[in-house]
Amino acid sequence: MTEMTDTRPGPLPDAPVEAAPASRAVLIWRAVFILVPLVFIVFLALRLGTAKSEHRAEGLAPVLEFTTFEGETINLDDLRGQGVMVNFWASWCDPCREEAALLESTWRREKENGIVFLGLDYLDQEPAAKAYLAEYDITYPNGPDLRSQVARRYGIQGVPETFFIDPEGKIVDVIVGPITSQAQMDGFLAKIRPK
Repeated sequence: MTEMTDTRPGPLPDAPVEAAPASRAVLIWRAVFILVPLVFIVFLALRLGTAKSEHRAEGLAPVLEFTTFEGETINLDDLRGQGVMVNFWASWCDPCREEAALLESTWRREKENGIVFLGLDYLDQEPAAKAYLAEYDITYPNGPDLRSQVARRYGIQGVPETFFIDPEGKIVDVIVGPITSQAQMDGFLAKIRPK
Protein backbone atom coordinates (compact mmCIF):
# COMPACT_ATOMS: atom_id res chain seq x y z
CA MET A 1 0.00 0.00 0.00
CA THR A 2 1.16 3.36 -0.79
CA GLU A 3 1.15 6.09 1.70
CA MET A 4 -0.59 9.31 0.77
CA THR A 5 1.13 12.50 1.49
CA ASP A 6 -0.61 15.78 1.89
CA THR A 7 0.58 18.06 -0.83
CA ARG A 8 -1.49 21.03 0.15
CA PRO A 9 0.52 24.05 1.16
CA GLY A 10 0.76 24.55 4.90
CA PRO A 11 0.59 27.79 6.84
CA LEU A 12 3.02 30.42 5.70
CA PRO A 13 5.75 31.50 8.07
CA ASP A 14 5.16 34.79 9.89
CA ALA A 15 6.26 37.50 7.54
CA PRO A 16 5.93 41.21 8.04
CA VAL A 17 2.67 42.40 6.61
CA GLU A 18 3.04 45.65 4.76
CA ALA A 19 0.17 48.08 4.50
CA ALA A 20 -1.24 48.37 1.10
CA PRO A 21 -0.09 51.52 -0.71
CA ALA A 22 -3.64 52.91 -0.71
CA SER A 23 -4.09 52.57 3.06
CA ARG A 24 -0.64 54.08 3.71
CA ALA A 25 -1.65 57.15 1.68
CA VAL A 26 -4.88 57.42 3.66
CA LEU A 27 -2.92 57.35 6.92
CA ILE A 28 -0.57 60.07 5.68
CA TRP A 29 -3.46 62.30 4.62
CA ARG A 30 -5.22 61.77 7.94
CA ALA A 31 -2.07 62.83 9.75
CA VAL A 32 -1.77 65.91 7.52
CA PHE A 33 -5.40 66.89 8.15
CA ILE A 34 -4.88 66.58 11.89
CA LEU A 35 -1.41 68.10 12.19
CA VAL A 36 -1.80 71.13 9.92
CA PRO A 37 -4.77 72.64 11.83
CA LEU A 38 -3.10 71.75 15.13
CA VAL A 39 0.13 73.51 14.13
CA PHE A 40 -1.91 76.51 12.91
CA ILE A 41 -3.80 76.75 16.22
CA VAL A 42 -0.58 76.52 18.24
CA PHE A 43 1.00 79.21 16.05
CA LEU A 44 -2.00 81.52 16.52
CA ALA A 45 -2.01 80.98 20.28
CA LEU A 46 1.70 81.76 20.51
CA ARG A 47 1.33 84.81 18.28
CA LEU A 48 -1.61 86.11 20.33
CA GLY A 49 0.33 85.61 23.54
CA THR A 50 3.34 87.41 22.07
CA ALA A 51 1.23 90.31 20.81
CA LYS A 52 -0.49 90.60 24.18
CA SER A 53 2.75 90.57 26.13
CA GLU A 54 4.42 93.02 23.72
CA HIS A 55 1.95 95.83 24.33
CA ARG A 56 1.86 95.19 28.06
CA ALA A 57 5.64 94.91 28.29
CA GLU A 58 6.11 98.23 26.52
CA GLY A 59 3.45 99.74 28.73
CA LEU A 60 2.07 101.84 25.88
CA ALA A 61 -1.66 101.70 25.32
CA PRO A 62 -2.57 100.56 21.80
CA VAL A 63 -4.53 102.82 19.49
CA LEU A 64 -8.00 103.48 20.82
CA GLU A 65 -10.57 105.29 18.72
CA PHE A 66 -14.31 104.65 18.71
CA THR A 67 -17.65 106.38 18.26
CA THR A 68 -19.94 106.53 21.27
CA PHE A 69 -23.60 105.54 21.18
CA GLU A 70 -24.32 109.30 21.03
CA GLY A 71 -22.12 109.77 17.94
CA GLU A 72 -19.10 111.40 19.59
CA THR A 73 -15.65 110.25 18.38
CA ILE A 74 -13.22 109.41 21.17
CA ASN A 75 -9.47 109.14 20.53
CA LEU A 76 -7.06 108.17 23.29
CA ASP A 77 -4.36 110.48 21.87
CA ASP A 78 -6.66 113.45 22.53
CA LEU A 79 -6.78 112.51 26.23
CA ARG A 80 -3.03 112.77 26.92
CA GLY A 81 -2.38 114.58 30.17
CA GLN A 82 -5.34 112.87 31.86
CA GLY A 83 -5.68 109.51 33.55
CA VAL A 84 -7.91 107.17 31.55
CA MET A 85 -9.86 104.12 32.67
CA VAL A 86 -11.04 101.89 29.79
CA ASN A 87 -13.63 99.27 30.72
CA PHE A 88 -14.69 96.48 28.35
CA TRP A 89 -18.19 95.24 29.24
CA ALA A 90 -21.33 93.61 27.82
CA SER A 91 -24.99 93.67 28.78
CA TRP A 92 -25.04 89.85 28.99
CA CYS A 93 -22.13 89.81 31.47
CA ASP A 94 -23.23 89.35 35.10
CA PRO A 95 -19.85 90.38 36.61
CA CYS A 96 -20.10 93.60 34.54
CA ARG A 97 -23.38 94.33 36.31
CA GLU A 98 -21.65 93.84 39.67
CA GLU A 99 -19.28 96.75 39.01
CA ALA A 100 -21.53 99.07 36.95
CA ALA A 101 -22.81 101.24 39.84
CA LEU A 102 -19.31 101.55 41.33
CA LEU A 103 -17.84 102.68 37.99
CA GLU A 104 -20.56 105.29 37.49
CA SER A 105 -20.38 106.73 41.02
CA THR A 106 -16.58 106.92 40.81
CA TRP A 107 -16.80 108.62 37.40
CA ARG A 108 -19.14 111.28 38.78
CA ARG A 109 -16.72 111.92 41.64
CA GLU A 110 -13.59 111.99 39.45
CA LYS A 111 -14.63 113.63 36.17
CA GLU A 112 -13.45 117.07 37.33
CA ASN A 113 -10.16 115.69 38.67
CA GLY A 114 -8.37 114.86 35.41
CA ILE A 115 -9.67 111.28 35.19
CA VAL A 116 -11.62 110.06 32.14
CA PHE A 117 -13.75 106.90 32.11
CA LEU A 118 -14.48 105.14 28.82
CA GLY A 119 -16.63 102.08 28.21
CA LEU A 120 -16.46 99.71 25.25
CA ASP A 121 -19.36 97.35 24.67
CA TYR A 122 -18.05 93.95 23.59
CA LEU A 123 -19.91 91.42 21.38
CA ASP A 124 -23.33 92.83 22.17
CA GLN A 125 -26.45 94.08 20.46
CA GLU A 126 -27.01 97.82 20.52
CA PRO A 127 -30.55 97.78 22.01
CA ALA A 128 -29.40 95.53 24.87
CA ALA A 129 -26.31 97.69 25.43
CA LYS A 130 -28.34 100.90 25.56
CA ALA A 131 -30.83 99.30 27.96
CA TYR A 132 -27.90 98.31 30.21
CA LEU A 133 -26.54 101.88 30.20
CA ALA A 134 -30.00 103.25 31.04
CA GLU A 135 -30.56 100.66 33.80
CA TYR A 136 -27.38 101.72 35.62
CA ASP A 137 -27.69 105.43 34.64
CA ILE A 138 -24.20 105.35 33.13
CA THR A 139 -23.12 108.78 31.91
CA TYR A 140 -19.45 108.38 31.02
CA PRO A 141 -18.70 107.89 27.28
CA ASN A 142 -19.58 104.42 26.00
CA GLY A 143 -19.71 102.92 22.55
CA PRO A 144 -19.69 99.65 20.69
CA ASP A 145 -16.40 97.95 19.89
CA LEU A 146 -17.27 97.28 16.26
CA ARG A 147 -15.86 93.97 15.02
CA SER A 148 -13.97 93.76 18.34
CA GLN A 149 -11.16 95.85 16.86
CA VAL A 150 -10.16 97.57 20.10
CA ALA A 151 -10.55 94.37 22.16
CA ARG A 152 -8.15 92.58 19.81
CA ARG A 153 -5.62 95.42 19.98
CA TYR A 154 -5.77 95.35 23.77
CA GLY A 155 -5.72 91.54 23.91
CA ILE A 156 -8.61 91.28 26.33
CA GLN A 157 -9.29 87.90 27.92
CA GLY A 158 -12.99 88.45 28.61
CA VAL A 159 -15.38 90.92 30.18
CA PRO A 160 -15.25 92.81 32.33
CA GLU A 161 -11.67 93.86 31.80
CA THR A 162 -10.39 97.28 32.80
CA PHE A 163 -7.25 99.14 31.72
CA PHE A 164 -5.79 102.03 33.69
CA ILE A 165 -3.75 104.38 31.50
CA ASP A 166 -1.60 107.16 32.93
CA PRO A 167 -1.36 110.73 31.55
CA GLU A 168 1.60 109.71 29.33
CA GLY A 169 -0.47 106.98 27.64
CA LYS A 170 1.08 103.99 29.42
CA ILE A 171 -0.94 101.09 30.78
CA VAL A 172 -0.16 100.85 34.48
CA ASP A 173 -2.75 98.23 35.51
CA VAL A 174 -5.04 95.69 33.87
CA ILE A 175 -7.84 94.15 35.89
CA VAL A 176 -9.52 90.98 34.59
CA GLY A 177 -12.90 90.56 36.28
CA PRO A 178 -15.04 93.01 38.21
CA ILE A 179 -13.70 95.76 40.43
CA THR A 180 -15.45 95.02 43.69
CA SER A 181 -14.77 97.88 46.10
CA GLN A 182 -14.26 101.63 46.21
CA ALA A 183 -10.92 101.12 47.97
CA GLN A 184 -9.74 98.85 45.15
CA MET A 185 -10.87 101.38 42.53
CA ASP A 186 -9.24 104.29 44.38
CA GLY A 187 -5.94 102.40 44.53
CA PHE A 188 -5.92 102.00 40.73
CA LEU A 189 -6.93 105.62 40.12
CA ALA A 190 -4.12 106.88 42.40
CA LYS A 191 -1.63 105.40 39.90
CA ILE A 192 -3.06 107.32 36.94
CA ARG A 193 -4.04 110.59 38.58
CA PRO A 194 -2.39 113.61 36.92
CA LYS A 195 0.11 115.31 39.19
